[in-house]
Amino acid sequence: MASTIPDGFLTSARLVAGLLTSEELRERWDRESPCAGMTLGGLAHHLADQVRVTRVFLSYPPSDAEPIGLHEHFRRCSWVHAPLDAEEHTGLRDEANADAAGGFDALGAMVREDLEELPAAMAAAATRTPDAVFFQWEGWTLSTRDLLVSRLVELVVHADDLATGLDLPTPQFPDEVALAVVDALAGIAVVKHGQTDVVRALARPQRATGPVPAF
Repeated sequence: MASTIPDGFLTSARLVAGLLTSEELRERWDRESPCAGMTLGGLAHHLADQVRVTRVFLSYPPSDAEPIGLHEHFRRCSWVHAPLDAEEHTGLRDEANADAAGGFDALGAMVREDLEELPAAMAAAATRTPDAVFFQWEGWTLSTRDLLVSRLVELVVHADDLATGLDLPTPQFPDEVALAVVDALAGIAVVKHGQTDVVRALARPQRATGPVPAF
């Protein structure tokens, strides 16, 4: 796997931790977030969970199944294509809000634990043979790099949501992270809207038919 993505993931996890342990979050914990139906505390938990599940998934023994590609992963994910009021989304929001009942300090303890354990998990994953990580939520296998990028999509998108809700600057992620996330989002947008609409939205806005959101 490319060395820059694991390094970028560690940097990104630390950047996000700054939001997750901020006094602004403590003070606004129960307020509505920019994600409709989710409190800022719930959004913070959902964001922190991306680091935790990465650490957990990397602890699994290597999978015997052939990894699928990142774009195929998102093509298969039902939540990508589901409307915002579908169970795929409402169930996640309800779970995150329920997790937030533990409070700000409990989340901070979780974040600190994950940051302490993550470097060792990443180091062990670098020597994984074969390079195949079972993605338990969906039931298929990804390469380590693609697993990390799939979680970076969540970190980058929801860090902006949380920073906006807290009236804080959005974290600026490493270039290699931003490029990998944009590539993933563009791939999802192509699946949902078709290549012509996406190319026009990016390069020929005078002919674009409208927005081409990935989600």
